[in-house]
This record gives sequence, C-alpha cells and structure tokens, in this order.
Amino acid sequence: MLRMAETAILVEGLAKRFGEVTALAGVDFQVPRATILGLLGPNGAGKTTAVRILATVIGPDAGRAEVLGHDVQREAELVRYLIGLAGQNAAVDPNLTGRENLRMIGRLTQLPDRQVEIRAAEILERFGLADAADRPVKTYSGGMRRRLDVGAALVHRPPVLFLDEPTTGLDPEGRNELWAVIRELVADGTTVLLTTQYLEEADRLADRILVIDKGRVIADDTPEALKSRLGSTVIELGMTDEDEARRAMGAVAGVSGGRAESDGSILRITLQDGARVLIDVLRGLDASGITPGTLTVREPSLDDVFLALTGKHVEETPPPGDRAMAKAGAR
Repeated sequence: MLRMAETAILVEGLAKRFGEVTALAGVDFQVPRATILGLLGPNGAGKTTAVRILATVIGPDAGRAEVLGHDVQREAELVRYLIGLAGQNAAVDPNLTGRENLRMIGRLTQLPDRQVEIRAAEILERFGLADAADRPVKTYSGGMRRRLDVGAALVHRPPVLFLDEPTTGLDPEGRNELWAVIRELVADGTTVLLTTQYLEEADRLADRILVIDKGRVIADDTPEALKSRLGSTVIELGMTDEDEARRAMGAVAGVSGGRAESDGSILRITLQDGARVLIDVLRGLDASGITPGTLTVREPSLDDVFLALTGKHVEETPPPGDRAMAKAGAR
C-alpha cells in the first residue's frame, strides 16, 4: 500500500564499493517533501552512485534508503512508480517526434491508454514544446531536448524527481528555462534531488545543499548558512604569478584577521569585516613591496564554500583514483 511520508527521501549509512574504490562510505541525509536538495561534490565523490541507489538501479553494500517511506530494495518496484529520473544525457530517441517519445514513455510506465495522449499533450504544453511536438527530436535544440527529457521523467506524475546534472551542455538561456520548470514542479509539490556541477544552479534552486567528498558528507545546510560560515566579505587580489601570491599571503597573515589562501596567482582573503580590514591588508602588501594588479571585493559564493570544504574547484579534473571510480559508474 502506498504511504506518503513527510520525509520524501531518507538515507542512512549508505555505503557502496566498486572493487577497491569506495564510492559511498556511510552517507546520511533527509529531504522533506516539496523541496530541492542540491547534491554537490567533486567528480568521483559519489553523487551519481547515491542517485543510482535511490533510483533502484544498483543496490547498496550497507545502509538503507527510502523514498516516501518505501525501502528502495525491498519495495523497488513500487519505488520506481514514485520516482522520475533524468540523467546527464538526454534519454529520448532522436528519430522519434517529441509526442512519440512521450507516448512511448507513457506506455512503458503502464499508464492507461486513455491517459497517454492526455499526458503527452500536457507535458508538451507545460515545457514549451507544443509547437515542436510533431518534429523529430534530432531537429530540437539542446535546451529543447533537455526539457523533453525532464518532461519524459514526469509523464507518470512521480512525486519525487532525480535530476543528475540536468543542465550540462545547455546555454544560459536553456539553463534558465529549465530552472523555471523545476521551480514550477516544486511549487506543485514535487520533491527534487539535484546533482550539479554549476554552483550558481545549486545556489539559486536548492533549499539545502549537501556536499559529498570521497564518499562522505562534509556539509549539510542552506546555501545562505554555508556562505555565512566563511564570513561576510571576500577580497581577491590578483598578483603577477603564484610565487608573488604566496609572498603576499605571508605579508598579510598578521593583519587580515581572516582566512587567507593563494589560488594560482590570486590571493583570496575571507573575513567578517572587509571594509575595516582592507586598508590594513593593502598597507601590509605595500610594506612588503607588493602591488596587486587587480582588486575585487565581493560577498562569499558557493564556489568559495566548495573550495574551503574540498580544497578544489568544482570543475577540476579528479585524480586517477576518482577517474577509476567514474569509469565504474560511481560519479
């Protein structure tokens, strides 16, 4: 019997290995209904592995997971009716029309025949594809294909939707269009788990952010709370090269009162009172004979949070061990 729990997704002690590679090492999190969880982490951190377990594609080695109160292993068939999944690559058939793709998905999800046409028309209208409904998908733009792919995951009206890097490869306009669709879905009661490489996407969409690194949860909070932990101001000073950035970091270590780090030729200082400290920082550099080429003062971003938590930018290439995990399907 279908139960509708207030917690849409529950994960406790989830663990998974691929040979000698640990993809997940005891992950815990919850997602309330009608909210968006942004799942972030470097390549190879275990994000896609977690999604594949929740979507009943693979089983965990330890721990458990539930979708709307139903165990993803013991009640896998039922869970599949409760979820929609849109992966990193569009799963629609390019040789079929948009309408034909949605009809096919409707039949595969065992919708009654009388509902298939109705749902196909509703999805095409909602995702702005009605005018292209009877064109082959191979004639669609990238943004249109991604919207159709997400629409296909919603044909059977799943209350929980997994989006694994859904806007990869989209231009800014296509990304904004898909963001608008996701917001509408959540407003209508859908729960979304979103993995993304775009930190702006997580910042603008997610109610909470979960950061995974090396198979473990290292942060779980709202985007605002994660950014506020770093401070209220970020000062970025552009230097001639990496050596000068490291010298500059030593020159301001005693006056900045915040967290200073060199990132290539950039000296980045994160602190609570940037206006008060900025003059002291510039004086410290001047006393050491260092003149920055550029100066930027801004608020912390999720990229700053990600860098502070993982020691790397989100787009950096993973080391060989993580690449092996990715080849095993454990991104």
